[in-house]
Amino acid sequence: MPIHFAKGQDAGVPIWFVEAGELDARLPQWPQGTAAAIQMAQFAGKAGETLMVPGPDGRMVAVLFGLEAPQARNRDPFLVGKLVTTLPAGVYRFANASHDDRLAALAWLLASYRFTRYKAQRAELPQLEVPRGLDGAQLEEIAAGVFLARDLINTPANDMGPVALEAAAVQLANKYQAKLEVIRGKALLAQNLPLIHAVGRAGAQEPRLVDFIWGREDAPKVTLVGKGVCFDTGGLNIKPDAGMLIMKKDMGGAASALALASMLMQAGCDIRLRVLLPIVENAISSDAFRPGDIYPSRKGLSVEIGNTDAEGRLILADALALADEEAPQLLIDFATLTGAARVALGPDLPPFYTMDDSLAAQMAQFAIAVNDPVWRMPLWEPYDRLLDGKISDLNNISGGPFAGSITAALFLRRFVEKAKSYVHFDLYGWTPSARPARPEGGECQSVRMLYALLLAKYGAKGQIA
Repeated sequence: MPIHFAKGQDAGVPIWFVEAGELDARLPQWPQGTAAAIQMAQFAGKAGETLMVPGPDGRMVAVLFGLEAPQARNRDPFLVGKLVTTLPAGVYRFANASHDDRLAALAWLLASYRFTRYKAQRAELPQLEVPRGLDGAQLEEIAAGVFLARDLINTPANDMGPVALEAAAVQLANKYQAKLEVIRGKALLAQNLPLIHAVGRAGAQEPRLVDFIWGREDAPKVTLVGKGVCFDTGGLNIKPDAGMLIMKKDMGGAASALALASMLMQAGCDIRLRVLLPIVENAISSDAFRPGDIYPSRKGLSVEIGNTDAEGRLILADALALADEEAPQLLIDFATLTGAARVALGPDLPPFYTMDDSLAAQMAQFAIAVNDPVWRMPLWEPYDRLLDGKISDLNNISGGPFAGSITAALFLRRFVEKAKSYVHFDLYGWTPSARPARPEGGECQSVRMLYALLLAKYGAKGQIA
């Protein structure tokens, strides 16, 4: 669903930002009658508090909105997004500066998201004029990328199986004239992608790998790999019913990779971008892979299946090995991989793993700047031995209850050797309860941070600088 800023400048209803304790000093700036409205409504300017000020004819002439103090411990840079669900339809503008107009304007766009595929949107939403000095087109493209990921994740598996997810990737690749290849079914075996085939062969729709490349050939190589498990039953190690309720989101890694690719290609980022999406359904049938099975991998390592519900790392292993063969400057994978990551950091703070200290520091910096939080976790070497197989090179699980997110990251690292830098994101891809600019449902995590970092690092040659 496309979302745009309102056209025009200075025509919208002014929104005045205020912090608690500023009301008396700020009154002369505001329309006549505001003092009476404040008194009548008992408006105190608390964070998130909204006051719509009527004029003499009863029409709204201004809005007052309470902001948190800059030093507040739990300050939410997206708090302004609350206005989208509070104000009536119409056009609005920022009359004074918020703490960060760019994040506030982006929050407005992100809060305007509605998933309307199965239920039509019933009410018009308020629109915002682009705050002065901001690149509105770039903010709209960032929002479009986020909405792409949200739409893909929110769509249930009956309409977002491997065929549909492939179609979404192909549509994006064709839009930007990327070089595209799709490998399906038994062709995966012929092209040495046995783990992707093993995981997905039980599904009604055959497993596949989408591979597209965009950008000038001699530009720095940046490769994105996204886990595309369109539904995860757990396989023969079947999940309990509660564990399957939102497993449509298990392709959130692929959705995130497509969202970032969309933003980067639209911006004309000066990189040689490659996107690899292993796409499967982890289904149950007579052909399903089993606990105890041993399969070869593209890298040549044999993998014993300790648990069929640890399928994501298997399909990523083959895709990462393929990506690593051309030694990219930067290799990133996105995956809704472990419950252990949620236990450690909760749903809103995705962990990432890398051996590149400089890159980790940059990501931490950009995460704060764009309000897209991530947290570095350790690739703790002593745990790597927990993955050693007894009759195979390695097992897909550690066999113990501890450090599940770390051992999953260590498993994936075994398939990466040549990439100059490698980062693994263990995402949740879901907002359990709505907050400003983050509606309940599918969410695009870590992508805006990486977009800002990659543009700053490599520059852009497109229409958005």
